[in-house]
Amino acid sequence: MALNDDIRLLSQLPLFHGMSEDQLRLIAFGADRRVISAGQMLFREGSPAESAYVILGGGVELSRMGRDGQPEIQSTVGPGTLLSELALITLVERKFTAIATEDTSIIRITRSLFHRLIEEYPDAARLIEHRIRDNIAELAAKAAAQLHRFV
Repeated sequence: MALNDDIRLLSQLPLFHGMSEDQLRLIAFGADRRVISAGQMLFREGSPAESAYVILGGGVELSRMGRDGQPEIQSTVGPGTLLSELALITLVERKFTAIATEDTSIIRITRSLFHRLIEEYPDAARLIEHRIRDNIAELAAKAAAQLHRFV
């Protein structure tokens, strides 16, 4: 996939929507591109998350360990999906195990690359800060609505 294709795909992701072409170019140029073979694990539930992944082509199955010790499939995702975006901001653990369902092309965005973006482009940092606030407000509203259902 060409750099311009990566930039176009990144611009469609909610986290990067509205960023300039130069900002997206920094991410696309600095990201690692690779292909994960069918059946190969991308990451394991509970492991430290130091990067996010964008699926360019193929598919990934997301599972969690069930109470019986067996993996339970939560979702299967495909092209245009951003996995572990919170890892770009802070130290977190992986919430799922991700395994390629077919040969899958991805780009890996490291936390250090993302921090370089927000250091070099303060307006990108503000945009992300607003997105985080909006997401937290949305989660709080959903939690309040759930709480009212039980009262």
